[in-house]
Amino acid sequence: MGALFQSLGRTITAGVVLLVILIVLAGLGTGSWVRASDHAWWAFVFRWLHVLSGVMWIGLLWYFNFVQIPSMPKIPDEQKPAIGKVIAPTALFWFRWAALATVVTGALLAWMMGYLVQALTLQTPNVAIGIGMWLALIMAFNVWFIIWPNQKKALGIVQVAPEEKTKAARLAMLTSRFNTMFSIPMLYMMVIQQNRGGAVF
Repeated sequence: MGALFQSLGRTITAGVVLLVILIVLAGLGTGSWVRASDHAWWAFVFRWLHVLSGVMWIGLLWYFNFVQIPSMPKIPDEQKPAIGKVIAPTALFWFRWAALATVVTGALLAWMMGYLVQALTLQTPNVAIGIGMWLALIMAFNVWFIIWPNQKKALGIVQVAPEEKTKAARLAMLTSRFNTMFSIPMLYMMVIQQNRGGAVF
């Protein structure tokens, strides 16, 4: 059992296998089976992928803002390279690709469900999800075009002068905080659409 959890790849594979087993057991127990040709099934799959990638994206955003940024001043200088050279670049890799995956799966889901244009143009009854989508698009833009380019400078992936490195680190941090602020109403709008039929309040 220990070997299963010592490898992230094996752990993820085990999670997928467990999911398949649970689906089969549920099918055997209820007599109701998933049909691969069913539009509702594929819409559900994309909703699930959207949630998975969103959890990764916002989870890492909150990790940066609730854990890493506040902890950096407390870390001794000789230990900081471990964060800047190993942990932060890896976290930023998953962070930016999770942001893209969240946007792509969300757009595909909205298209499959027939409300993509109505949501983006903030038409009733898709106002709440539309607001959430626009907030998420702004956040994803910030990830790819402000946070990541500036983090590359701050982490030394791209070589710049020391003063530009400091400036880049600050801009990346402030933009990350901006995204954290936006994540609160964005998540509210995403959830309320499913629970209040698009009513914002």
